[in-house]
Amino acid sequence: MKRALCWIRRDLRLHDHRALARACEMADEVAVVFVFDTTILGALEDRDDKRLVFIHRSLEELNGKLGGRLVVRHGDPVEEIPRLAREWRAEVVVAAQDFEASAIARDLAVSREVSLELVTDHVVLPGDSVLNQQGLPFRVFTPYSKGWRSRVSELDLAASEADLSKLSRVVPPSVSWSLGDLGFQDAELWLGAGEDAGRARLAAFRADRYAEERDFPALNATSGLSVHLRFGTVSVREAFAHAAGHAKWETELIWREFYSMLLSQFPEVETGPFQAHYRGMVWPGDPAHYKVWEAGQTGYPIVDAAMRCLNQTGWMHNRLRMIVASFLTKDLLLDYRLGEAWFARKLLDFDLASNVGGWQWAASVGCDAQPYFRIFNPYLQSRKFDPEGVFIREWVPELASLDATEIHDPGPLLRGDYPMPMVSHEVMRDKAVAFLGSFQAKA
Repeated sequence: MKRALCWIRRDLRLHDHRALARACEMADEVAVVFVFDTTILGALEDRDDKRLVFIHRSLEELNGKLGGRLVVRHGDPVEEIPRLAREWRAEVVVAAQDFEASAIARDLAVSREVSLELVTDHVVLPGDSVLNQQGLPFRVFTPYSKGWRSRVSELDLAASEADLSKLSRVVPPSVSWSLGDLGFQDAELWLGAGEDAGRARLAAFRADRYAEERDFPALNATSGLSVHLRFGTVSVREAFAHAAGHAKWETELIWREFYSMLLSQFPEVETGPFQAHYRGMVWPGDPAHYKVWEAGQTGYPIVDAAMRCLNQTGWMHNRLRMIVASFLTKDLLLDYRLGEAWFARKLLDFDLASNVGGWQWAASVGCDAQPYFRIFNPYLQSRKFDPEGVFIREWVPELASLDATEIHDPGPLLRGDYPMPMVSHEVMRDKAVAFLGSFQAKA
């Protein structure tokens, strides 16, 4: 009887599970295992980290679907997975490929100890499969998206259902894995965790309205699926099936594939700008301004509303992510990596590839970056995308009594306890253009 371990990481579901389907093809008995990675948990700064709460709730649901047979361990997976394979006499370990440098190193270390087979699941197409005519990775999104669409096949998008009759009735014991046992505590989440909640959200999402309504944070017009895609409680192939015929949302899903490709093919972007002429640059902003931005006290209502929403809920609307990133890098002239790190700490849907890609785009130092002279005007963005001030009133209650003509840029007499703008947008815009433009000669 051949045994296999299905090692789940970013694929916390049963439906359309490539690694589990492959393990069931290869073996007569399969056990599903998750390792709470102490090398990751030890670096978390918040004991109520929402991501861990989401993972824990998703695993509780999954364990129920598996009849209580999910194997859970707590430690360094480089040690735990080989130990478990030996303990259970598994001949092979199957897992979904991860493209982050630390994950690649982890999997390489595990593969030296056990037979490890990796499948593609977190994205539809791995980074090295969509190349230009010279056989090189794309560096700009639009030609990449065309290449992706011409390369993808029905087989790539087909669901893979596991033969669950192969799941072993006798599995190795789990460690105790309550949040308290792991050294963490429960927290409130802005959406339901687990596969059932993710698939229900996908089914309810109106992709036909996305193109027209997606930029308005006061509307419930985005899918909210970034968290479920991040942790694999929804299959990315199922998401693409839902996007069929809705080009704008499909394009957003391809952006996710693009950023994953960049991280896998250009790993240096994890620590510095994609564009070489910006590497080593020293951002000239006042470091004291960072904490003001972080706390949502800049005096710019749309920026502060977005930051307060993030800090309290772990969520930020995509349009607002662009606004606050532009403000940090172009209005405060602070290093994008400061904001990137704060998002990495606070976002429930934090994904390294998308976070790095988005912040470098906003700072104009990344691949496919917006031109350095394009700078979001927070007042115009506010009036255009929150015209009645609904979102601002929710998160900046100091301004709740102001009408729609006043709330975006309240004058000194209307602010009460709300701060005055910490910088002049017009002045800082000119400084940003001059500063970033000085590097263009090196391009």
